[in-house]
Amino acid sequence: MQSKAAKKIKILPLIPQRWDDFERLFGQKGACGGCWCMWWKLKRSDFEKKKGRENKKAMKRIINSGQFPGLLAYHQNEPIGWCSVSKRDSYPVLERSWVLKRIDSEQVWSIVCFYIRKDKRRLRVSERLLREAINYVKRQRGKILEGYPIEPKKKSMPDVFAWVGLASSFRKIGFTEAARRSETRPIMRYYIK
Repeated sequence: MQSKAAKKIKILPLIPQRWDDFERLFGQKGACGGCWCMWWKLKRSDFEKKKGRENKKAMKRIINSGQFPGLLAYHQNEPIGWCSVSKRDSYPVLERSWVLKRIDSEQVWSIVCFYIRKDKRRLRVSERLLREAINYVKRQRGKILEGYPIEPKKKSMPDVFAWVGLASSFRKIGFTEAARRSETRPIMRYYIK
């Protein structure tokens, strides 16, 4: 059951006019260590060289080019959460991962990252973002949405390790496991009708 606060969460696509909100949410450090949600888009060596300011510029260029990189969650008009969702081809690092490489030749959209403001992490923001990601992909005529969440070995874990989402949240929304090459990293899919 959703709390009153969770019901008031609004989800909107990240477009150039919302850059300031994205920047405010990610803060000076760019969410986690200067990532600016470029981790899945760059070779590791390039990512390391561009941490911080250069990753921020790269994300801004993506947004300004008209590409859709993801969704922002708002509560009381404040940005509180982020979900990176785009066509799988937008994330070349997935192809270089033995654990997360393609499982078939289907055209899929991918959810690769969440960032939820620390004081809002118990409002089930990621679940709301997952639902809206499904709706967005459906509007784009996508048929398969994939996620690569963590399946924790222990009941609890630090929030910082949940940036790819929790498998339990994906299951709750209706994703099913499509493959698993690692004990803790299932590939989960949602088939859109």
